Amino acid sequence: MEKDWVKVFSSTSPFEAEIVKGMLTEHAIDTVLLNRQSSSYNITLPGLVELYVHNSNEATAKSLIESHHDLPTGDPNIG
Repeated sequence: MEKDWVKVFSSTSPFEAEIVKGMLTEHAIDTVLLNRQSSSYNITLPGLVELYVHNSNEATAKSLIESHHDLPTGDPNIG
């Protein structure tokens, strides 16, 4: 991945990450989904699905994620 992209969301659920990605895309924010899960280890080591946006969209993306209380919370360490 090119530089200047920052992680704005992560989850152990690919479905949740797709919901957030769709919401960001609807607001014209280019989003890259990176699935770091391994299906062979999914039971014991679930891994994360991460969403990245260009750093120029970071503040807007985080604000949108935080303002939608019905969206999954994802990784509490991102904020």
